[in-house]
Amino acid sequence: MARTDTIEVNGFQLYYEERGTGEPLLLLHGGTGAGADWRHVFTTGDPAGFRVIVPDLRGHGHSTNPSKAFTFRQVAADILALLDHLGIQRVKAIGMSAGAKTLLHMATRQPGRIDAMVLVSATPYFPAPVRAAMAQLTVEAFSDAEWAVQRQRHVHGDDQIRMLYEQMRGLKDSHDDMAFTPPLLGTIAARTLVVHGDRDPLYPVELAMELFRSIPQSALWVVPHGGHGPIFGKMAPAFVETALAYLSGVPL
Repeated sequence: MARTDTIEVNGFQLYYEERGTGEPLLLLHGGTGAGADWRHVFTTGDPAGFRVIVPDLRGHGHSTNPSKAFTFRQVAADILALLDHLGIQRVKAIGMSAGAKTLLHMATRQPGRIDAMVLVSATPYFPAPVRAAMAQLTVEAFSDAEWAVQRQRHVHGDDQIRMLYEQMRGLKDSHDDMAFTPPLLGTIAARTLVVHGDRDPLYPVELAMELFRSIPQSALWVVPHGGHGPIFGKMAPAFVETALAYLSGVPL
């Protein structure tokens, strides 16, 4: 059972794919990525026993973003609206980087909507070195191969790709969107697995520790020799096994 659809929500066209049957499982991709990226994690196919819901975040992939505005708070509102459209009151979820930031907003805004979640390469806030790195984001130095990859992900043309990178660069000036304090994180009701590479060049592992110490029902998996998004390639099988076990309530 598989279907694709595009719905009008919060002033833009939100594209999503829905596959399988069982418990709802929401998969949220990273910034400048797309929902199709999850095929590089679940390399043998969607996990059995789940109704997998895979959206393209606003402005990414097949989704549009006429406002050209992007905040993780707004993306969370978009995804909650998608769940409402699908009639899903409670969901399990995995989010990678931007997807994980979105889940933090969802889980603090409507704590009862998320039963369990896996946060990959998340952060409670943007440290200064990340803001400096964001300031360097540009498409100007893209090789032909890099343009080809981005054009395959994002179907609305080169202007869409440029907009995405401008939005990611603009996050360097954002201070109220990602501003999760321990008391706010303490309102999260979802069982939460924090997954973080010990060599993440963007978010030091200490930020994962902050999430782990602040979210009441949480566990922490620091991936040895893992960078940002340590769930692809040779790391994918171990991640899939561990994440699905955690979401299913199996002791790790």
